[in-house]
Amino acid sequence: MQLYNTLSAKERAQLIDQAGKNRLTLSFYQYANIENPQILRDHLFITWNHLDVLGRIYVAHEGINAQLSLPADRFNEFKEHLDSISFLQGIRLNIAIEQDNKSFLKLKIKVRDKIVADGLNDDTFDVTNKGIHLGAEQFNVLIEDQKTVLVDMRNHYESEIGHFKNAITPDVDTFRDSLDIIEADLKDHKEDKNLVMYCTGGIRCEKASAYFKHKGFKNVYQLEGGIIEYTRQVKEKNLENKFLGQNFVFDDRRAERISEDVIAQCHQCGAPFDVHTNCANDACHLLFIQCDACKEEMDNCCSTTCKEIHALPYEEQKALRKGQGNSNDIFKKGRADHLSYKKDLRNIFETLKLNKKE
Repeated sequence: MQLYNTLSAKERAQLIDQAGKNRLTLSFYQYANIENPQILRDHLFITWNHLDVLGRIYVAHEGINAQLSLPADRFNEFKEHLDSISFLQGIRLNIAIEQDNKSFLKLKIKVRDKIVADGLNDDTFDVTNKGIHLGAEQFNVLIEDQKTVLVDMRNHYESEIGHFKNAITPDVDTFRDSLDIIEADLKDHKEDKNLVMYCTGGIRCEKASAYFKHKGFKNVYQLEGGIIEYTRQVKEKNLENKFLGQNFVFDDRRAERISEDVIAQCHQCGAPFDVHTNCANDACHLLFIQCDACKEEMDNCCSTTCKEIHALPYEEQKALRKGQGNSNDIFKKGRADHLSYKKDLRNIFETLKLNKKE
């Protein structure tokens, strides 16, 4: 019985083209007590592989976190299957704002310790004591309150291309890093401020809101369904959109445009631009922002060194990579000293933090 993906991304892309069907990209999550994640994982793979589902899904004792795509004409079958699982019955599905038939090219369902790498010991606080969920209309009203502190719970490379007006955007690499920073910065306002949080689809805020309530914050709120659901409600109810720029997504689309504002800059020249790319040198693969002019000049590479390596014959590139492992820059997403403009922004950020402490 097949329990793992057997096709390459290239082969899958060809099959999608041949099928000629529109696909839906969507995401969902649910915290639940799953006794045997491996059994659930295998059950999901067998069923979803039959439905031509592709995506990245994590299953753990604490629940499930899924980003995926499937043929639009099989959506009802997929929904019926979800409803047949007790803790997923009637679950909200965040349908992508911008669709792309090739947002995912493999089906990967993995058993993990946690569905989000939060670094927290869940036994030390009540994870079910969460903050108040806000719909888009309520959210728009509350973030205009002078007593509200709006916090982006995503990482630096996500918030740099798009965020809500007046939001605090911690300059962090991981979700866990942001928790201590936020608590320290707001330690004197645990009772007199509204702590309002948001993320991509809501999953990070589920855990963060419970954590901050455990830490003594009295007025904790979270955006229901995250930026994805907010955008849907804004369009459906004709509300004012308070999100600027693009929403970073973790699939091959990279981002969904929420507004026409371009709030980011090319990491190489500083020109207004908000599209991420990966360095063409496979030994680097750094995720960074590169405008069209720099892309042409640098051959889609992040540095002159990478450009020179990328120009070598494939076999020579492969030989250079041998025994080197993966560059740390792959995982640092936009943090590299040779990205001059990004480095300048980090220096400014550090200076502001030092001045604040003084």
